[in-house]
Amino acid sequence: MAIWTAEVKEIERLYESLRHQFPELGRELGNLIKTDDENVALLYSRRCLEVIVTYLCEAELKRSRGTEPLKGIIDKLQKEEKVPSHITASMHGLNTLSTFGTHPKDFDPEQVKPVLNNLLIIIKWYLRYKDPLTFGELMKEEQKHEAEPEDVREKVKGRPKKRVLFAVTVFLMVAITAIVILSIFNVISLGKLTKDTNFIAVLPFTSLNNDPDQEYFSYGLVEEILDRLCRIGKLKVISHTSSSRFKNTNLSLKEIARQLNASAILEGSVQKQGDNVRITVQLIDAKTDTHLWSKKFENNLTDIFSIYSEVAQAVAGELHAGITQEEKHLLGKVPTTDMAAYDAYLLGRFYWSKLTAKDLETAMQHFELAKERDPEFTLAYAGIASVWVARRQLGMTKPAEATPKIDLAIKRALENDTTQADVYYMLAVNMTWGKFDWIGGESAFKKAIEINPNHAEAHAYYSHLLNILGRREEAMNYIETALKLDPLSSLIQSLYGIDLMFVRRYDDAVKAFRESLDLYPAQPLAGNIINALYFAGREDEAIEMLRTHQKNNPEYLKALNDGYFEAGFQGAMKKVADLNAERSKTVFIGSRSIGQFYALAGDIDNALLWLEKAYEEHDPNLPYILKPEYDKLRDDPRFQDLCRRLNLPYK
Repeated sequence: MAIWTAEVKEIERLYESLRHQFPELGRELGNLIKTDDENVALLYSRRCLEVIVTYLCEAELKRSRGTEPLKGIIDKLQKEEKVPSHITASMHGLNTLSTFGTHPKDFDPEQVKPVLNNLLIIIKWYLRYKDPLTFGELMKEEQKHEAEPEDVREKVKGRPKKRVLFAVTVFLMVAITAIVILSIFNVISLGKLTKDTNFIAVLPFTSLNNDPDQEYFSYGLVEEILDRLCRIGKLKVISHTSSSRFKNTNLSLKEIARQLNASAILEGSVQKQGDNVRITVQLIDAKTDTHLWSKKFENNLTDIFSIYSEVAQAVAGELHAGITQEEKHLLGKVPTTDMAAYDAYLLGRFYWSKLTAKDLETAMQHFELAKERDPEFTLAYAGIASVWVARRQLGMTKPAEATPKIDLAIKRALENDTTQADVYYMLAVNMTWGKFDWIGGESAFKKAIEINPNHAEAHAYYSHLLNILGRREEAMNYIETALKLDPLSSLIQSLYGIDLMFVRRYDDAVKAFRESLDLYPAQPLAGNIINALYFAGREDEAIEMLRTHQKNNPEYLKALNDGYFEAGFQGAMKKVADLNAERSKTVFIGSRSIGQFYALAGDIDNALLWLEKAYEEHDPNLPYILKPEYDKLRDDPRFQDLCRRLNLPYK
């Protein structure tokens, strides 16, 4: 029995009264009162405080909390006299103790008691603040409960009427019989998820460091746990891109699970202190909000990989997902023994995910450092390759500069380790869009998906290769899998929109691109919505969106408007193509892009001229010439010859 049982009982009485009216706070309290683990108790006490302070920030300070630490918000609430000083004192006490208590060497379970006492004070004030009437009724019930002697309460409990007792007995017999029958036929679950409910999402872990410079570690830790889970073939794992959208959210677990189509949620907290790390994880059945498994780890950083492996295997067991011997071997692999190299790699992944030119450069510096510290660290080379691939595909560098560097990084990675899905994914992307080697690209995509069946981007980009090769039905199967694995990814939605363009489903493509922009308004691939609108017969919308997109480019806007006034959409495309052709003499603009504008304008000669230049330059986007933007070129022998040289099915 936990030494803080008395404190929890008081909180439990509050929980029963508020859980329906305040579901978000109720969810965290519900998790708190179920646990007898001191670290989990601290975690959920802190989360209760976060729910309350986040609300007060919006209601009293009139702004979103964002990622600001609790201490700063509490200080502002006190300074502006939005919250009584004795309440902010309790808030500070809870915040300080719940953080301090995560230091393994200094922690005393007795510290949970003052945390819970502070929480009780805060919640009572919060209820009075939110709903004075409900608070008054609640206090009456509590006073009545406390005034009644314990022996009287026990006697009242102990003398039910015979008819009531008989009815209860009959009801229980029927209920137990029903549960047994239903469980036999797998209609309901007795404490574990059934075999068909194996979609899992890993939410961002709470960092207890209160140090923004340590944010990368919790980000990388989640990615590494996901990587291990993804290697288990019988698990379906929601991508980090989608689950990371729920960082600092006030949504309930059930709502998060609904949006992600997940049946189980893994969440936790992490604190890194020098060479030590403390991690708490718990697996929750999202449909019933019940705990399936939880554990805390206190280890040296050198043991971090064994923690990842143990978490993955425990989750697989709870979700009835069997692990093969080969998968078990992969889960136990240690990518590097140099923790500084590993730390640099995690920083590199953190900055790479932002995909700006500056952040890609920072990511490259960290990947290079990881490589220098451990020349056999495969993931460092995969990181270097990923930076050059991003630069090439986003038009930040010419293919002639990027492709050889990608080749070298992948070669070194495969020399060190042939079991990393991301290395084969990089190889597939390079073979397909860097070398136009369709056979090599397909082989590498299949290998990446074999190693990691949950690699959403591998599925999505493989669908593009299949569409490039004219294998439409296969392509749609792979992109639909990617959407299930990463349902809230702006990138995957845009890639889906491009697949829909291949099959000429223009209205559906417009919808996909709009969803992509809703998720991330700056998504570059979603610019394809302009062409989708045009082919859907919504020419005016296409032009208006292009105007909005180029509102800060007066030269472009003038060409667009002049051309549209003279000859409609095709006239606008012609003027823009001429402008870009001229500008390409001084700045890098992809030849394929210019060729596409001419193709949309119906200027076949200029379109083919620029596509030929794109072929000579090895433009990475040239394989997309079988999309509808180029349909007007299909009957021209020059276009057919280009397709033959690319080994594309143009007919």
